[in-house]
Amino acid sequence: MSGWAERVRTWRPAPPPLPDHLEPILRDDDPEWFARELAIAAAPPWWVWLVLLRRFSWLVDLFGRVEVTGSLPEQLRRGPLLLAANHVGDFDPVVVAVALHRLGVVPRIMATGGIITAPVAGPLLERAGAIRVDRGTQLARHAVRVTEVALVHGGHVVAYPEGRVGLDPDGWPERGRTGMARLALGVRVPVIPVSQWGAQEVLQYGNDWGKLRTLARSLVRRPVLRVHVGPPVFMEDLQVGRVGDANRARMRIAAAITRGLVPLRAASRPLHPDPTRPTTGAAAFPGGVVPEDIP
Repeated sequence: MSGWAERVRTWRPAPPPLPDHLEPILRDDDPEWFARELAIAAAPPWWVWLVLLRRFSWLVDLFGRVEVTGSLPEQLRRGPLLLAANHVGDFDPVVVAVALHRLGVVPRIMATGGIITAPVAGPLLERAGAIRVDRGTQLARHAVRVTEVALVHGGHVVAYPEGRVGLDPDGWPERGRTGMARLALGVRVPVIPVSQWGAQEVLQYGNDWGKLRTLARSLVRRPVLRVHVGPPVFMEDLQVGRVGDANRARMRIAAAITRGLVPLRAASRPLHPDPTRPTTGAAAFPGGVVPEDIP
């Protein structure tokens, strides 16, 4: 590899200094990126990220019309937030970031390790506050620690309870895992449901040349990219560590996201077919029907 190519591959923006009070968290066997992400999580939002959100979010509207409903009261925006979103496709983190910024939120989005390790784009995302999640590995616990630090320092963290792009045949949110629920109960921050629909039409699921084809098609079709932000999920009666409460919190979060999704889907075209998308998942609430008596 040439020297120029190697410099591009290894380039990353300089992180902020790690605060002294976070030094005790580090261990000798931690990955090299852990201290860097802790420092970013504890720091105010990166000015470059703010400029991108303020000045260039219109670029997302080239691929679809972003429509945002719901609101976030100022008292919530001033403090830490855990924003729980359904995951419909690879383009939706961009849509969610733009939509939340229009409501006064500067999001820090949880992202897979594969994205964060990509040259140039990965380091930029990390410096902008994205939190690396290495699913299915021992390193996944580091994402929890980084998220906790971000929340303690007033951050607005976007997480996907499903842990992946949803694979329910009809596109309804899956039940997800209990990790986010346990985190919310442990840190005791408001959990805001974020429901979205339409971004799955911009980029297909499969990682092949079809992604470019669907991206180009969206420039012409310009699907409506709908995002709805609901009220906080009620979890004041639940406790971290009490038997069954993590599962109850998980189901309440899935129910809130599903309820917010129903009107978005009703106002949209039928589900756009994507033959590259597996249909092996199961919805938490099939057909979007959420019982009134969620425990």
